[in-house]
Amino acid sequence: MARKRTLFIGIAVLALLAGIGLGGYRWHKAWQEKQFLTVPPETPGRDVVFRVEPGQIFTTISRNLKQAGLITDTRRFLGLAARSGRTSSIRAGVFKLNTGWVPEAVLHELTTSAGIMKKVAVREGLTWWQTGDRISEAGIGSGETFAEAVRDPDLLAKYGIKAGDAEGYLFPETYLLTPPRGDQSPYMAETMIREFFKNAAKAWPEGLPPFKKMHETVILASIVEKETGDASERARIAGVFRNRLKKRMLIQSDPTIIYGLGPSFDGNLRKSDLQDKGNRYNTYTHAGLPPGPICSPGLDALKAAIHPEKHDFLYFVAKGDGTHHFSRTLDEHNRAVRKYQMHRNRSTYRSTKL
Repeated sequence: MARKRTLFIGIAVLALLAGIGLGGYRWHKAWQEKQFLTVPPETPGRDVVFRVEPGQIFTTISRNLKQAGLITDTRRFLGLAARSGRTSSIRAGVFKLNTGWVPEAVLHELTTSAGIMKKVAVREGLTWWQTGDRISEAGIGSGETFAEAVRDPDLLAKYGIKAGDAEGYLFPETYLLTPPRGDQSPYMAETMIREFFKNAAKAWPEGLPPFKKMHETVILASIVEKETGDASERARIAGVFRNRLKKRMLIQSDPTIIYGLGPSFDGNLRKSDLQDKGNRYNTYTHAGLPPGPICSPGLDALKAAIHPEKHDFLYFVAKGDGTHHFSRTLDEHNRAVRKYQMHRNRSTYRSTKL
């Protein structure tokens, strides 16, 4: 009987010890989980630039986070994401994280932030080579590679641009991009072309016209864009050029000549430049529109070229305050030139509105 009692006590003690062990194990696991969730990997923390590649799976991302010192346990990080349904929510990009963050903060940044972005601001009226300079300055690519991209026949054919380059179709906008690996000039060129056609659909809501008509409109819009910075004048200036074209008059636009002179233009337009018949973009010596756009027009200029103001003005001259005086006759125009150009106050004169 004593032996049975001893055996029973032994079993009870073993069961008690097993229970204590299991409870201790569970407590230890819970403690580890709490430590993982509430204690950052490093104190104080340090910033880490972390890249997530497109298509990268969550387990690889977790492993890379641990290697970078941003989390301490890949399995628990996966569990954290799974419990909140965020295993497929991490975005590709470059992120600024910190080893002093708890896992939830790391996961939140990866799933809600666009990450570090490079900004490329391309304003209205830039030529393709000036746009290439902006891309180079932003660290996205090189001007040389961009020049190749805007002339790429496959890219032009993809979007139905029947021209030697994409001038006029590189839509002006502020673009935000993930810091690239390598030269992103071709990507930028195609992105800008896509943006043009997205906006062209707004300008022609009933559908784009045939390319020849669209191209002529883009050419006119690019001239309007260069001639005035005052949005209220764009449709009126487009109307002046339409009137001159109908009457078979020369357009006589200085910006077209300047474009034909190319990147080497020094800012000084000479009389010899006005008389140069070798410049295909010289609208003082060649009738009609120039052979191609002279810059990237914005949406307002494009709409002005599509819907020019109806009037009988044939001339305009800068007044020096950023706006223009419009004239119907050459005599009236010459008087305006004498008033606003020949006797202008050079200290206050400005060609565009501030």
